[in-house]
Amino acid sequence: MNASTAYEQVSPVVPSWLNKGDNAWQMTASTLVAVQSMPGLVILYASIVKKKWAVNSAFMALYAFAAVLICWVLLGYRMAFGDELLPFWGKGAPALGQKYLISRARVPESTHRREDGTSETVEPWYPMASLVYFQFTFAAITLILLAGSVLGRMNIKAWMAFVPLWLIFSYTVGAFSLWGGGFLYHWGVIDYSGGYVIHLSSGIAGLTAAYWVGPRLKSDRERFPPNNVLLMLAGAGLLWMGWSGFNGGAPYAANIDASIAVLNTNVCAATSLLVWTSLDVVYFGKPSVIGAVQGMMTGLVCITPGAGLVQSWAAIVMGILSGSIPWVSMMILHKKSALLQKVDDTLGVFHTHAVAGLLGGLLTGLLAEPELCGLILPVRTRGAFYGGSGGVQFLKQVVAAIFVIAWNVVSTTLILLFIRLFIPLRMPEEQLVIGDDAVHGEEAYALWGDGEKYDATKHGRNASLFGEETAESPYVNGARGVTINL
Repeated sequence: MNASTAYEQVSPVVPSWLNKGDNAWQMTASTLVAVQSMPGLVILYASIVKKKWAVNSAFMALYAFAAVLICWVLLGYRMAFGDELLPFWGKGAPALGQKYLISRARVPESTHRREDGTSETVEPWYPMASLVYFQFTFAAITLILLAGSVLGRMNIKAWMAFVPLWLIFSYTVGAFSLWGGGFLYHWGVIDYSGGYVIHLSSGIAGLTAAYWVGPRLKSDRERFPPNNVLLMLAGAGLLWMGWSGFNGGAPYAANIDASIAVLNTNVCAATSLLVWTSLDVVYFGKPSVIGAVQGMMTGLVCITPGAGLVQSWAAIVMGILSGSIPWVSMMILHKKSALLQKVDDTLGVFHTHAVAGLLGGLLTGLLAEPELCGLILPVRTRGAFYGGSGGVQFLKQVVAAIFVIAWNVVSTTLILLFIRLFIPLRMPEEQLVIGDDAVHGEEAYALWGDGEKYDATKHGRNASLFGEETAESPYVNGARGVTINL
């Protein structure tokens, strides 16, 4: 069968423009990214926090995943990838109509005219429905990553209001500007798969939100051990493996650039994990499982803005730097910064995503290989290490980072101040002391203690089958352990 025969329309469901391989890969990549959030980050968040916050942390991720999808198809997608309203924002409209969703995918404002008179528009060989869902998974994981900064104290009702507002007024601006045909896209800024749009945005917005929401209880800040390290590793594993769809799906096709991106993603992540772990051993005398997960994360984040644009040796260089620079910012600079000490970023999202995402964007401006750039980018460019116009490209990366940081600080602040007019951003003190039992009326484990509300019928002197005598809590709102009657 020759190529022309392969692409002939055989039925209404297989139009002439449909590439079945590209469509199959794009839907697979979408599912891999979705699995990173649900259940990946749901499991990771539920297990990496203190027991009394396991349910609340998992629910924040679960709610964000569902809420973003509905807001995305009602308004968000076309604000990020539709017709231009402003140089940094698209016109919002539903992405629900049958005619729209079964037509060939197209990003209308992506048409880029070159100096030789030719032009190029992003038009993947599959239906719009595949592109809408793929981009939804990116939007969802951005909100869920942001949530990591405010776990353990943000009012769940305030979070429910924050998710749609931040998606519409913050995320869509970055996505349109860098991916949807906005001013940074046409200027030639490189963000292959979300180093700026997703990671720098979530890290900066998370730190800003943590500032306005306020810190956790002093007892939680001083001691916040994971309630299940092995389950945490399961969530981290889903995150790592799903990243092949995250970066492999960015070219919108099952092409050779997708293959390079997948290999580079895993090489950088593995290098970063090993470097972070080595630094833990040198500095603290022992390796840390949580540290290994953080090193894995910073490697995945750092390679994202240039995954399909750098050579694999460069992916190792990026892994070495992503395993060391965020480590220094988290372990050393954080302790010396009055601002970072004041702001309670629960999971260190600023370090693992903002610092690593910024690092990756800048390194892409240095290491982007000209031939690989020519395979995928509308603007012919190169990294600074390859001479020519590379120095200008690095400066573009710096300017774009400043724009993303500034927009996220301002938009996140305004959104939270608006919500605060109607809903307290922080949980009341009783809920902060007790945790899940007070917030949701549910507990992650059928064990008493660590925040469970005291119930005399369950925890009284005669309730134990093993002669355990419950010491009445000195705290009004919660129990703090048992006394063994010897």
